Amino acid sequence: MALNFNQFAAEANAFLKDYTKQMNLGKDKEKAGRILSAILHALRDVISTQESLQLIAQFPMFLKAVYVNGWTIHKKEKIKTMTEFIDLTRKYDGVTAIHDFGSDELAENYIDTTFILLRKYISLGELEDLRTELPKNLKSMIYQNIMF
Repeated sequence: MALNFNQFAAEANAFLKDYTKQMNLGKDKEKAGRILSAILHALRDVISTQESLQLIAQFPMFLKAVYVNGWTIHKKEKIKTMTEFIDLTRKYDGVTAIHDFGSDELAENYIDTTFILLRKYISLGELEDLRTELPKNLKSMIYQNIMF
């Protein structure tokens, strides 16, 4: 199988452009990329390694790269609330978190929008598996504002 890195880059750029627009970030793709990365890295700390592998199997190559960047497999975080998930997301965003995420309300909006946009890559069965793995207070991330 030949790898077409130009195609991966084109798909990534198209996704990031749409993601930036959907997040109402103007043209700040760099900020959008940091937010996406922080949310995905927080998610992988909350779900099991097996579930992470099943999830990324459905991602296009560019999302796989974002998800696994810097990943070291360790024990799951004991996150139970959206506030704790937001704090974990900010931890992954580092020094730019105060600028990128602002209020908890804005951060939660970014998280909801991210999962809505990721749904086009994830099967309904995998979404249900993912939802099952999440703590009770985080399950709404998966089906928030969507009708099946």
